[in-house]
Amino acid sequence: MLTPPLYRAAGLRALEAAAGDQPLMQRAGRAAADLASTLLHDSQLPLLILAGPGNNGGDGFEAGMHLQQRFCDVRLVFAGDATKLPADAAAARQRFLAAGGRELKTIPEVANWGLIIDALFGIGLQRPIDGRYAEFIAAANALAACSGCPLLALDCPSGLDADTGAVRGSAIRASHTLTFIAGKPGLLTADGPDHCGELQLASLDLDAATLLAPEGETVARTLFADRLRPRLRNSHKGSNGSAGILGGAASMVGAAFLAGRAALQLGAGRVYLGLIEPEMPAFDTLQPELMLRSASSLLSTPLTALACGPGMGCDPAQVALIEQAAALNLPLLLDADALNLLAGDGNLKIAIATRKTATLLTPHPAEAARLLDCDVAAVQADRIAAACEIATQFNAQIALKGCGTVLATPDGRWRINTTGNPGMGSAGMGDVLSGIVIALLAQGWPAEVALAAGVHLHGAAADLLAHEAGEIGLCASETIPAARHLLNQWVANDE
Repeated sequence: MLTPPLYRAAGLRALEAAAGDQPLMQRAGRAAADLASTLLHDSQLPLLILAGPGNNGGDGFEAGMHLQQRFCDVRLVFAGDATKLPADAAAARQRFLAAGGRELKTIPEVANWGLIIDALFGIGLQRPIDGRYAEFIAAANALAACSGCPLLALDCPSGLDADTGAVRGSAIRASHTLTFIAGKPGLLTADGPDHCGELQLASLDLDAATLLAPEGETVARTLFADRLRPRLRNSHKGSNGSAGILGGAASMVGAAFLAGRAALQLGAGRVYLGLIEPEMPAFDTLQPELMLRSASSLLSTPLTALACGPGMGCDPAQVALIEQAAALNLPLLLDADALNLLAGDGNLKIAIATRKTATLLTPHPAEAARLLDCDVAAVQADRIAAACEIATQFNAQIALKGCGTVLATPDGRWRINTTGNPGMGSAGMGDVLSGIVIALLAQGWPAEVALAAGVHLHGAAADLLAHEAGEIGLCASETIPAARHLLNQWVANDE
C-alpha cells in the first residue's frame, strides 16, 4: 500500500520538471517491465500493450522495448499520431522499433492473452474518454476478463481522474497499477481503489518530498506513534477522561449505545450517555458500565469530550441542545443527525464556526452535500475539495467518510485513509467511529490526531474482521472489540 507523500497532477508535473535532467521515462519503462515480467506467469502467451498519444504511451513503448529484449511476445497497439508525440515519448517509440518491436493499429485477435498493459492515458486527463480510446478501454477490460490475465495500468488507470478518483467516461479496471514518482489521491479515494487493483509505487529514484512539499499524505501509524504508549501504573479512571454521547431519540437509542460502548472499550475512563428518548432504559444490559442520563443533564456533567448526533433524530428542537454543547469549552464531535441539523440552521452554523475549542465533523457524502448546499455527485466528484471546504467553512477537523476517507484541517491540509473495506457499509459504523474518536479525545489526544487515528483504527479493525470471516455481514458492534484489540497491540508493539 502507498505511503505519503501525495500530489495532484499539477504538483507531479512540477516534480517532473524539477527532475527534467533525469531519464524518468526510461526508469518508468524498466520498472513497468520488471513488474510485468512477474505478472506474466506463462511466457509463451503474448502480452498486449495499449500505448496512448502522450508520455504515458511513451512509458508503454519503453516497457515494450525491455520486454521485447527479454524475448516476450509483445503486441503493441498505438493509435495515435507519431508526429505529435512529445519528444521523450517519440524517442521511446524509436527505441522500441529499433529493438525489433512492431507497432499495430488494431488489437489482434488472440485466443488467450498472458498480460495486458494499459499505457493509454496517465495523470492530468482533462475530458471524458470517448471514441476509439473508449473502445480500447472496453476491449482491454473484456479481454483481461476473458483470458483471466492480469491487467496492469501504468501510473494511473486510463479514464480515472488521478486528482479526484472520478471516472471520466469509461476507465480501465486494472488488477495492478504501478504508479510513478509519488502517490496520487485519485488512486486512493472514490472510484480509484475499484479501478487500481493492487497498487505499487516506483519512485524512479526521486525523493519527491525533498523536491516539492507534499500536498497531502496517507494516514499512517507514524502520525500518532507518540500516543501509542502504555498507561502509567499509578493511574485511575479520572486519568482517562470523561466522554459524553448526546443522542438516542425514540427508536434510535441503539446508535447512542454503540457510540458509548466504543468510547468505553477504547479507553475513556467514564462514559455518559445523554439520551433524548424520554422513556429511556435504566441501563445498557450489554455494557452496564455506561452511565445513562437525560440529554439536558448530560450537558451539565463534567466532561472532557462530547459527541453529538448518534441516533439524535432531526427534530428542530434538538438544535438548542447542540447550541448548548457548542458553548462548552471542550472538544466537540458532530455526526449523523447533528450534521443534518447543523446544515439547516444558520445560527447554529455560526455557533459552530466560531468555537474556540476543537470541533470535529464526520459527514458521509450525503451529509457533506447538505453542509455545502450541493448534491452528492458534486461532493463525490472532488472529495478532497469538498472536505477542505467544509473544514474551512466550519473551522473544524473533517473526516469525509467513504471509500478512502478524506481528512481535512481548517488550514487546508488533507490526508487520505487507506484502511477499511466494503463490509463497513452497514448500519451503526458511523456511531462506532464517533465513540472511538471521542474516547481518544477524552484521553487528551489532539483533535487532528484523534480523528485520523480513530478513522485509521476503525478501518483496520474492519479489515481484521474481514480477513477472518469475510466482508459480507460485518456488523458495527463487531468492530469495537477488534479496535480495542488492535489499539492495545499497537501500544505493545511500539513499546
